Amino acid sequence: MNKILTKTLLATVAAGVVSIAHAETTMVVVSWGGAYTKSQQRAYHEPYMANNPGVTIVNDDSASEGASKLRAQVEAGNVTWDLLDAEAPNAITLCDEGLVEEIDFDNDLAPAPDGTPASVDFGKALVSDCFIPQIAYSTTLGYRSDIFDVAPTKMADVFDLEKFPGKRSLEKRPDPNLEWALIADGVAPEDVYEVLDTEEGVARAFAKLDTIKDHVVWWTKGSQPMQLLADGEVAFGSAYNGRLFEAIEVNKQPIKMLWDAQAIQLDGWVVPKGAPNKEEVMKYLRFATDTQRLADQAKYISYGPLRASSAPMVGKHADLGIDMAPHMPTAPENMEGAIFYDFEWWADNKDDLAERFEAWLAKG
Repeated sequence: MNKILTKTLLATVAAGVVSIAHAETTMVVVSWGGAYTKSQQRAYHEPYMANNPGVTIVNDDSASEGASKLRAQVEAGNVTWDLLDAEAPNAITLCDEGLVEEIDFDNDLAPAPDGTPASVDFGKALVSDCFIPQIAYSTTLGYRSDIFDVAPTKMADVFDLEKFPGKRSLEKRPDPNLEWALIADGVAPEDVYEVLDTEEGVARAFAKLDTIKDHVVWWTKGSQPMQLLADGEVAFGSAYNGRLFEAIEVNKQPIKMLWDAQAIQLDGWVVPKGAPNKEEVMKYLRFATDTQRLADQAKYISYGPLRASSAPMVGKHADLGIDMAPHMPTAPENMEGAIFYDFEWWADNKDDLAERFEAWLAKG
């Protein structure tokens, strides 16, 4: 064969191999935005893209509407998302509806460094066959530290307009507002779901919310209560503890946290049925949910990693240099009075209570 032709063919084949090796894949990852997505970008996305130069991860911040949007995509036969960040109750519902993939935890996910299978390392955080746990976070209250002579200490203070005047900002959804209303009305945190499981208990919760309804600014995006607090438009604002951490420790705003009755929730990944890049997604998940990566996320935000092997590795904030353990919702000093979401209960009751909540809001 002609030497020039041979060299040309070899060069062409080599170029083809390089092209295949670096084939471009764009993954759309749906999350919550703000400080949380930033922490995922630094702990998961950037290292993965550095190790996989043909992969680009694009963030979509519409996880607050994730379940409804995913249903619409599946019904239309046009799934454009590769990965969805979801709260545990929504993940359970999506799994029951067959809209997301079941996971073989011990084969699909990395073991702990000592060989402990992922299913054991995640333990009770595996609340669904489709839910890949990431973090424990809480929805709690922030308050302006520069307007009250006496600092609020209990959830009941949020409902005390005389002692603690001013607007409140609450998320426009039934949970955890119904739980908080019952606690403010004297129900012990451990009894909340037993009471809420009765018609009388639901009515009692709405009646307590009635007492502050005219003083509430409702929010639907996690950035909204932070802006309202920063601008001094509200005295209290319910928010995710990681966003409050950023406002207090990073941005040095005159805000403090009210940990009492913090509602502890689990958050993780689900893989949509029909995800366009499922093979790459599964590779990404094995990397992004390993022991080191989950511990790394705690360098950037005060959310607790859900692997047992990750917890001892939580250290200092990557930029601030402060110890992150005391800022975790699961820190012992923050746990007094906390409530744990009953995931199955909300998966069973959320649609009915969401409808009732909207009807309550519509009343004058």
